[in-house]
Amino acid sequence: MSAPLGGQVAVVTGAASPIGKAIARRLVDDGAKVVLADVDEAALAAFAASLGDDAPWLAGDLSLEPTAVALMDLAKRRFGHLDILVNNAGGGVILPFLKHTPETLRRTLDRNIWTCLWCCRAALPLMIEQNYGRIVSIGADSVRNGLADHAAYNAAKGGVHGLTTGLAREFAGYDITVNTVAPCMVMTPMVAAAMEARNPLIDKFLAVIPKGRPAACDEVASMTAYLASRDAAFVTGQVISVNGGSTML
Repeated sequence: MSAPLGGQVAVVTGAASPIGKAIARRLVDDGAKVVLADVDEAALAAFAASLGDDAPWLAGDLSLEPTAVALMDLAKRRFGHLDILVNNAGGGVILPFLKHTPETLRRTLDRNIWTCLWCCRAALPLMIEQNYGRIVSIGADSVRNGLADHAAYNAAKGGVHGLTTGLAREFAGYDITVNTVAPCMVMTPMVAAAMEARNPLIDKFLAVIPKGRPAACDEVASMTAYLASRDAAFVTGQVISVNGGSTML
C-alpha cells in the first residue's frame, strides 16, 4: 500500500510544540517531506534532528511577514514545491478578559491570527502555480462553546475560523482546500501538569467534554493528516472539531 502523502511537501508551523510534533511525525509517517518552523530555535533544531537529515527548519516569528515568506521560500528551494501548509503556530494567554493587558492581547493575536494570515499569504502563490494545495489550520473548539477565560483567545482563533471559509471559497478553483481542525483541551505536558496540580480551571475545561478527558495530540494529528490528503479533496471551508463532544453539530 502506497503512502498517502508520498511525494508531497508539507510546512508545519509551531512544530516544536507537542501538537506540532505529533502532526509533523504523522505527516512523515504518511510519506510527506516536512519543513518545520517555530520560535523556539533550540527545541525546533532538536526535533528536526529526531526526524532525520531531511527535515529543514526555520526559527523565527511568523507573525512577521518576512519570516513567513522565508519559510515558504525554504520549502520551494529545498524540495521544489509546496503541497501542504499546517498552521499550528499559536498559543494564547488564558485570562479573564479584564485581566488582559495590551501586551497580552497583542501577543495572543500575533501568535494565532497573524501567523496564520502571513503563512497563507506566502504559501498560496506556490499552490496556485501548481493548481493544488491543502491548508489546514489549528483552531479552537472554545470559539464555539465560550469556554471560561477564553474571550481574547477566541477572538484570535475565531479569526482563523473565518479566514478558513473565505480562502476556501476564493481558491477552490485551483484545487486548493482550506480547513480548520478545532480541538478542545489537548493533553500536552502543560495540561498534564495542571491536572496533576488539581488546577481548578482544569475542572471547568473538562466539565464541557462528554468524553471526560482531553484530546490526545495524536488525535488532533490524525484529523490534520486526513484533511491534508487527497482523500479529502471534496472537503473545504470546514471547521472540524476534535473535541470529545464538547460541541455537537
